[in-house]
Amino acid sequence: MRLFFYLTLPLYLLDQVTKFLVLRFIDPSEPRVVFPDFFTLVHVTNTGAAFGSFRNNNGFFIALSCVALVVVVFLLFRKEQPRDPWRRVALGLLLAGVLGNLTDRLLQGHVIDFLLFDLHLPFAHPWPAFNVADSCICIAVVCFMIYSFRDARAQKATASP
Repeated sequence: MRLFFYLTLPLYLLDQVTKFLVLRFIDPSEPRVVFPDFFTLVHVTNTGAAFGSFRNNNGFFIALSCVALVVVVFLLFRKEQPRDPWRRVALGLLLAGVLGNLTDRLLQGHVIDFLLFDLHLPFAHPWPAFNVADSCICIAVVCFMIYSFRDARAQKATASP
């Protein structure tokens, strides 16, 4: 429960507050350049998934998010669970990200993206706009990968004679 109050809830609130500020202060047609040729605050709506893929499927993503929420809450609060901190942090981050984007989909009919970086690379010129919830989800995936590698090594070590 501490994970929820110290990680998930603050990140969810940060996501919602930043999106509120974007809605209030950034016009979709007037991006705010923070660092020229590198970082801009924008106001972009997304009815699809990552990088704007699968556009105009808001209903599908609401349903998918609800299923994800049930699974994550179950994994976080079940009695017999691995105590690995990478797994717990990943689940907390995933919960914050899913809740943040689900709130947008339910209240706005789309997700609000506002962070736009131009990395000046062929595949990231510019990188698609994203938000705090998207960042939480991406970091959660990295934490899950670390947990998986650590868990696989631990299982291998205990299985070896």
